[in-house]
Amino acid sequence: MASPFDPADLPTGMAIALSPLVHRVLAPNPSPFTYTGTQTYIVGEEAVAVIDPGPDDADHLAALTAAIGDRPVVAILCTHTHRDHSPAARPLSARTGAPVTGCAPLTLDDDGPRADAAFDADYRPDRVLSDGEQVEGPGWTLEAVATPGHTSNHLCFALRQEKALFSGDHVMGWSTSVISPPDGDMTAYMRSMQRLLERDDVIYYPAHGDPVDNPQRLVRGMMGHRKQREGQILRFLERHGESAIPDMVAEMYKGIDPRLFPAAGRSVLAHLIDLDGRGLAAPAEGGLWRTA
Repeated sequence: MASPFDPADLPTGMAIALSPLVHRVLAPNPSPFTYTGTQTYIVGEEAVAVIDPGPDDADHLAALTAAIGDRPVVAILCTHTHRDHSPAARPLSARTGAPVTGCAPLTLDDDGPRADAAFDADYRPDRVLSDGEQVEGPGWTLEAVATPGHTSNHLCFALRQEKALFSGDHVMGWSTSVISPPDGDMTAYMRSMQRLLERDDVIYYPAHGDPVDNPQRLVRGMMGHRKQREGQILRFLERHGESAIPDMVAEMYKGIDPRLFPAAGRSVLAHLIDLDGRGLAAPAEGGLWRTA
């Protein structure tokens, strides 16, 4: 999680070329959780795919429509169904006739603190992609890479022609991903990170933040960060005995925006659930936790 930022003068609504096959359009939804906003990617030249169409915002939809122009849209792809990612799929499909494709639908009452990231209960894909399935257009191929963790239905999309990965919220250059139970799963997240570490992608295009070059180095660093956090939690419990999550957050997340404390608490909970599953920590009465 990162510190507050000034979103002034950011290029929302503009189609910015990142490579011969990839353009980015930034949605006007900056926040402490979305950073500068959700980034929608347009892939292809003659006919295109749209990845993470973003929020159902009139200005953003107009910007996407202008960036697509008269080119046919092969598919509208969603990495996951948090509502800063998928709601624009429906109106964009209505405008372009393109099928909504990608992650499975997921409706869940998330008891986490992120109102901006509630699930899009209206998401109804025309086609759900399983791991390894592909969508193709002239000069490009996108392959689904299952990466559960941030959400259970999270997919990344690999662009074979450029060894690029659209990493959604699973890996972002500006911040670590929030893992918020009950759907967010730290055990699944770490397995997915290991899977990405073993791939040969040369660049990541995240849904929030700048492109990530040398992505394996970042993935290794993020995995190391999670292991360090796990160690902090265990040492805290060893020192203090039965403890509450807010007390852990207050010590371990000094210096971050206090508005992010509730989300930090969700990540601590995700770590504790993972530690419980491995026999290293256990829940105690009154919402407290202890070492096992």
